[in-house]
Amino acid sequence: MPDIEALIKTIVEPLIDNPNEFSVDIVETEDFIEYHLNLHPDDIGRVIGRKGRVVRAIRTIIYSIRQRGSKRARIVIADGDSE
Repeated sequence: MPDIEALIKTIVEPLIDNPNEFSVDIVETEDFIEYHLNLHPDDIGRVIGRKGRVVRAIRTIIYSIRQRGSKRARIVIADGDSE
């Protein structure tokens, strides 16, 4: 199985100013394997990008990776209010 978490970190860490506050939580649902990106509030805009272009590109890469079984990958950017 591909290490999608490591791929996400490799893509996202160069984009952000606070890599020490970046983490990925994996949540498995009935249909998806969700990768929740926990970011410093100042870095959320950098990962989303102008008009969502950066996060759309990241999602395109991640979604193209074949998962075991019928579950698909999904990227969720945590809003930071969950603490």
